[in-house]
Amino acid sequence: MAAVEQRLAELGLTVPAVAAPVADYVPALRTGAYVYTSGQLPFVDGELAVTGTVGAGVSLDEAASAARQCALNAIAAVASQVDLDEVVRVVKVVVFVASDPAFTDQPKVANGASELIGQAFGEAGRHVRSAVGVAALPLGSPVEVEIVVEVG
Repeated sequence: MAAVEQRLAELGLTVPAVAAPVADYVPALRTGAYVYTSGQLPFVDGELAVTGTVGAGVSLDEAASAARQCALNAIAAVASQVDLDEVVRVVKVVVFVASDPAFTDQPKVANGASELIGQAFGEAGRHVRSAVGVAALPLGSPVEVEIVVEVG
């Protein structure tokens, strides 16, 4: 078992099947030494784990958990392009949060994704990040995550 997959297994997680795109795009694309993922939603077995707006029906904890699932799905998208142990650096993580206008804790939601990536990739998982509040996301998802990784 690959080291990244082993670390995920220690967390009780497995790399899921790549989520099917909801429109006309591919889940991930390798170009040169980088793999870019499309935005990943918190799908579990083909269904969204949670829907709604953070701060108005979706709690901070639920949103952070959804961001964690999005990150796991982003890892799966990367794995569709390269062996996960080829990842030498997670470069950037972008987390979109469907937020009530009064909600300002997008970085805390994004921590759900960042923490899982750090646990999975260790030091190579330390990344730059943006956490952005938006009015709405596809299918009513509260969170969407995309990542860029460098591979060796």
